Amino acid sequence: MRHMYALSSSVIAISAAALLAPLTPVAGAAASAAAIPQAERATRAERAAQAGGRTQSLPLAPLDSSSRGPRAGAVGLSRPDVEPFTMVGVVWQDPEAELHARVQVRARSAGTGQWSGWQSLDAHGADAPDPGPGAGAAEGGPAARRGGTAPLWVGGSTGVDVRVVPAESRSAGPAALPRGLRAELIDPGGGAAQGSGRASPARTSGAAATGVLAAQSKARSEADAARLAPALPAADRPFVGPRPKIVTRKGWGADESARQGYKYTKTVNIAFVHHSATGNNYRCSEAPSLIRGIYRYHTGSLAWADIGYNFLVDKCGRVYEGRAGGVARAVLGAHTYGFNHNSMGIAVLGDYGSTAPSAAAVNAVSRLTAWKLGLFGKNPESKQTKVARGGQYGSGTRVRLNVISGHRDGFATECPGARLYDRLGAARASSASYQGRR
Repeated sequence: MRHMYALSSSVIAISAAALLAPLTPVAGAAASAAAIPQAERATRAERAAQAGGRTQSLPLAPLDSSSRGPRAGAVGLSRPDVEPFTMVGVVWQDPEAELHARVQVRARSAGTGQWSGWQSLDAHGADAPDPGPGAGAAEGGPAARRGGTAPLWVGGSTGVDVRVVPAESRSAGPAALPRGLRAELIDPGGGAAQGSGRASPARTSGAAATGVLAAQSKARSEADAARLAPALPAADRPFVGPRPKIVTRKGWGADESARQGYKYTKTVNIAFVHHSATGNNYRCSEAPSLIRGIYRYHTGSLAWADIGYNFLVDKCGRVYEGRAGGVARAVLGAHTYGFNHNSMGIAVLGDYGSTAPSAAAVNAVSRLTAWKLGLFGKNPESKQTKVARGGQYGSGTRVRLNVISGHRDGFATECPGARLYDRLGAARASSASYQGRR
């Protein structure tokens, strides 16, 4: 079971001293700490804007336990001089392995040469393709996939420190870490779409040219429902919200050669709301780059078929197309382990455990769900019985969920963060209003 968040506090604890004290790599694990000249930093930052992007995959090594605090089993790295990157995550070989550890990173700014403070990475294991044949086939199969944390947006950087401190069990000592731990440093590139040129269905010529699907009226959305979902009962067709403006994959610069194909399911009967856990230190103008980074991490570092989420929303309230296959179609995603089938995943970019989401972001979730759930005849204020395909509930378990649910409702995780989760009731009511049910 992929239960990577809810560790029992009575059984497992991580020493505060171990988290706060610096961890020193063993001899030979660190690169030279010489200052990078300003001209070289500028050159590297310019190279980081190249269209193709890159991923630097660096193995983690045992850390020195000579300084204060327990260090048994800790691993990490210190690289003050690497090629430019903007996101960092940690991956391991077995996608089913649990990471009972605290993962922290800090980055060295490409512009100033200054180090950030230490930041924690979310374990991320519940954002994943479903298990079993068929459901996960489009993701390349479990043998090809990897486990991983959520990637963290750190901005333009040319140095990184990583430390992974195993959780302490009072009876058994440090938890075992998964094999093959590596730091993935992601440069998302400049955003020029490349490769096969495969396009998602249901695109207009205008959208293909501009990278944006324009907002449309409620009446137009109702007409789309009649065309796209002819089996939808006539009584439900008036309850389709107006489609919000959507930045397409072309608009945020997806490299279509990086993904595999997509798979359709029968319907969309529930929306799971997530936060991306990539941090809040991004400007809205940087959101396309952030999404390209998540895309590269999901497809390259975790070996998924595509970005896991069906849609993404930035803190300014802009909506972005996620997984390919058509924004109005029932596309199988990889966002809520065990419940990806006949659902959609919406990730609000940021971390909302202690930070409140913007009103614009919550409203965007309402507008998006009013439209997309309306196309499939779903009332945002109703409930839906889902049959789990694995995960915390076990395959075949029937679970009653809100039609707009938080990720934590389908899996034991902190996602979408307490502050965003607390806004879902308001989002349901607003979504129903946009559908004309109130």
